[in-house]
Amino acid sequence: MTITSVNPVDGTVVGTVPETSPDELRAVLAAASAAVGVGDTADRVRWMTAVADALDARAADLIPLADQESGLGHPRLTSELGRTTGQLRFLAGYAASGQPFEPTIDTADPGWTPTPRSDLRSIKVGIGVALVFAASNFPFAFSVAGGDTASAWAAGCPVVVKAHPGHALLSEAVGQAVRDALTAAGAPEGFFALVHGFEAGVAALAADEVAVGAFTGSVAGGTALHAIAAGRERPIPFFAEMGSVNPVVVTERAARERAESIAEGLAGSFLLGAGQFCTKPGLVIVPADSDLPERLTALVTDRPAPVLLHHGIRDRHATGIMGLLGRSGVELAGTGQEPPAGDGAHARITVASTTAATLLADVEGVTEEHFGPSTVFVTYSSAAELRAVLAAVPGSLTGTVHRGADEDIAEVVALLARRAGRVVVDEWPTGVAVTWAQFHGGPHPATTDARFTSVGAGAITRFLRPVAYQNTPADALPIWLRDANPDGIVRRVDGVLTTAAVN
Repeated sequence: MTITSVNPVDGTVVGTVPETSPDELRAVLAAASAAVGVGDTADRVRWMTAVADALDARAADLIPLADQESGLGHPRLTSELGRTTGQLRFLAGYAASGQPFEPTIDTADPGWTPTPRSDLRSIKVGIGVALVFAASNFPFAFSVAGGDTASAWAAGCPVVVKAHPGHALLSEAVGQAVRDALTAAGAPEGFFALVHGFEAGVAALAADEVAVGAFTGSVAGGTALHAIAAGRERPIPFFAEMGSVNPVVVTERAARERAESIAEGLAGSFLLGAGQFCTKPGLVIVPADSDLPERLTALVTDRPAPVLLHHGIRDRHATGIMGLLGRSGVELAGTGQEPPAGDGAHARITVASTTAATLLADVEGVTEEHFGPSTVFVTYSSAAELRAVLAAVPGSLTGTVHRGADEDIAEVVALLARRAGRVVVDEWPTGVAVTWAQFHGGPHPATTDARFTSVGAGAITRFLRPVAYQNTPADALPIWLRDANPDGIVRRVDGVLTTAAVN
């Protein structure tokens, strides 16, 4: 069987890619398993840097192909490819520091209470073969060589990527660039592989060789895959980033003081990438007497219908919006222009409006995520009603508050922090910087495990497990747990962070 790639702008066929056969998958998994533990951190840093360099060198070929399959445009895709290669280098550098692996040494202490202490040394190691399910909405940064792949490599895990069918040809091109770069850099064959097809992805997740999975996509897809990972004879961790409405609170004072700028910022945020960002502000909670719905509607009325990534996303968005507007108490506040005639995957911009009382009476229906160019206003009439709404909204990746000048928002921030992994003040949640402090996760249904991030330095942690060594001779220890510390990495020795050797 084959996967057909379609240009979402006009519906024309770009090309086809064959699905991975069972025999091919078995060979891929065997090679990946054989690559576990091959090479040290310095090797992986070199391999990851080689991949980043190769992708940068092939930008002129990759970006037009990505545009053909996604319709995202050259400026956006150029920026995204830069983010992709930047995070490869960033995570490689973090691995080289030794910090993600938390090398810890407790020297022997016969006087330790309540019992004497043997020499104990621990470090985090790669958990094994990682299976990464590529996302549709970031064909570079969350796909074949994206953040999940980069963080798994940095942890020391060979990676098998299940390509997204929405950009199958780009996946093949990126995959070939990765394979060429890794081979030239001396990486083992199984350090990376690419497979295509739904059945191949499900079979790989159930295979004994796979030790951990990562996914970015829908709640339905992530939930089903998580169940497979948990239901195996040997269950494995599965980190899924799924649905998120990313609530935004506008205080009464902010609505009075700067309604125009908030409306403009909201328009730019919820329509960024045609509303296909997992951090899109999908639920905007505003005072009942605010004119923000009218202001936003005026800003989008003349905007053309944007093209979505593929026809499936367009159809699901249309069905979801029809269902939302059919619910009691939900009204259409405004729309953009009608989609053009033709076979493109265009979707009309939609703004809906409802009340806090309606949401509280129908939380699941009103707060369902709609992936595409739409957002929902929820009006509140009192502080108590606002608190009730924030307690009811589902877990999200982000929570945002826009405040008035010098306004005390400590309570709102605290409420949002209970529901989201990242709290934003006076800015917009779209755009996720790859940094040391970044956290891109949140309570269910945003993710399957709210303790972990899929963006930033902490993303490596998902693919690590700790191992402790007791009374182990030096020549059998990992290099970073031996007394000498020639690399000068930071270690915790007898409770103290230090770069010194152990005496």
